[in-house]
Parts: sequence; structure tokens; C-alpha cells
Amino acid sequence: MFTRSEQFYDAVYSWKDYDAESEQLHALIEEHVPRARTLLDVACGTGTHLARLAQWYEVEGVDLDPKMLELARQKVPSAPLHVADMVSLDLGRRFDIVICLFSSIGYAGTLERVRQAVAAMSSHLESGGVLIVEPWFTPEQWNPGRPHMLAIDEPDLKIARVNLSEQEGRMAILNFTYLVGTPEGVEVFAERHEAVLVTDDEYRDAFEAAGLEVEHDEQGLMGRGLWIGRRPR
Repeated sequence: MFTRSEQFYDAVYSWKDYDAESEQLHALIEEHVPRARTLLDVACGTGTHLARLAQWYEVEGVDLDPKMLELARQKVPSAPLHVADMVSLDLGRRFDIVICLFSSIGYAGTLERVRQAVAAMSSHLESGGVLIVEPWFTPEQWNPGRPHMLAIDEPDLKIARVNLSEQEGRMAILNFTYLVGTPEGVEVFAERHEAVLVTDDEYRDAFEAAGLEVEHDEQGLMGRGLWIGRRPR
């Protein structure tokens, strides 16, 4: 998936308002689990949410990409960070809150693996704990065949990222081409990202199959919604 772009991830997604999202998450957590103390971020990436959430919780992070976790360690050096797959996650401990944000659940790859990931994450919840998942697009929301471009213009970093969205069955395909300029030179590289398209009913079924009491926030942090599941006491 990420073959070269990890070091540019924070620049590419600098448009995200991590402060506002973390404040919103904190308010949501206080509503559902007022005395929450421990939090696990699955697919934590470069750790920007973790760094914000660490002001309120004892945080840990998980990601499949070791290079992402190297960057996360610079932001949250005291937090335990684990290289692991969300589908087979088994840390041997439980948390008050487990989150999986920015549509990372789509990278599970298939509907069955999404169900396995939800089950694995829910198994890490304390009694009364809450799982919060920000979904990828549903099949009805996905609009393939349109080109997209993102540009970064900083003094020592220039990036143009272009992709044409596609679809193969239930899989959304994003073939990214990067043109990157730094003081060291200019390079071009490509990455192929695949994310499974899951319906709202299928997300709900996955949460219920994991034994969670589920609710859906249609807006969520950035318009993609949130699935919220509570482990019964």
C-alpha cells in the first residue's frame, strides 16, 4: 500500500483538523464512557490523533506499517506502539476505548476481513467499553472515474498527487502518482491503494455479530460518519 509516501503523509494530510477531531472524539467518549482512562488507536498511522488524545487518556497505537510507527514514536515517545494487523489483532489486554479512524477499516480488504477486524477490535474492549470506527465509503457513495489532484507548496517540499478513482467489484481503487520535489531532488513514484466498499447494513451486522450495542452517527468527524459499538456490562 504505502511504498514511498510515508515520510510525506503529514504534509499530504495537513488539511485535516486533528485538533477539532480529537476534541469531538473526547466529547463523544465522555458521553459514552465518562470515566474512560485507556485508549487504543488501531491503524494509528503517524500518530497525530494519538498525540492529541494523550492529553486525556493513556494511549497505545497499532499499525501494520513499521515506517508509520517510526514517525508516530516521534510524536508520542512514551506510548506503546505495536506492529499488527487489525484483522488478527491480539494484544492480550483490554481498553476503555478502541478507535479506528480516517476510513482505515476499508483497508481490511474484504467484507469478511472487515467483520474479523471489528471482532478483533471489540475483543480488546473492557466491559462497558466503546469501539469507534470511521468507515470508508459505501458502494452507493463511491463515484469512480473522476480524476483527483492534491498539491503541497512548502518552501522545501513540493508535491503533486494525482489519481483516477476506479472500482473492481466491491473494491475501490486509487492509483496515486506522486511528483515530489525536495532540496535533494525531484522524484516520481506510484502507489496502488485498495479499500473495500461496505454498506451501512453490513457495518451494523459486523458490530452486532461482535456482540456490540451499535449506533450510527451519519456525520461523524468529517462527513463519513462514525460507527459506535458498546460492549455490554
